[in-house]
Amino acid sequence: MENNYTDNAAAIAAVLSTYFQSVFIGDTASLRKIFHPQALVTGDIKGVPYFKALDQYLDGVQNRKSPFELNEPFQMEILAIEIINSIAIAKTHLPMLGFNYYDLLSLNKINGEWIIINKLLTHVNL
Repeated sequence: MENNYTDNAAAIAAVLSTYFQSVFIGDTASLRKIFHPQALVTGDIKGVPYFKALDQYLDGVQNRKSPFELNEPFQMEILAIEIINSIAIAKTHLPMLGFNYYDLLSLNKINGEWIIINKLLTHVNL
């Protein structure tokens, strides 16, 4: 398998940029395009377990006020990307909506495109 790290990292960063922008403005159609349809969103929020299928997660995004609507500053960032062949893990930071979220996103390159396979999240107290 061809493993061009720079090209893959740039493609993953583009997916993450779409992820950030879509979460920030509440664009569930764009989120659906970058997530695998069978993706799981799991973790904990303030110690409470969180487990949702993609449709449940997107429903929550759609039915809340977005950080953009609430005039919050955009502060989301990529902290690290690790790529091994056609899989990758991205560590991201998404401070928003009164939370200090850290996400670990697993990605897979399928048919030449990087997509998010699963999202693992937690809130870290400041």
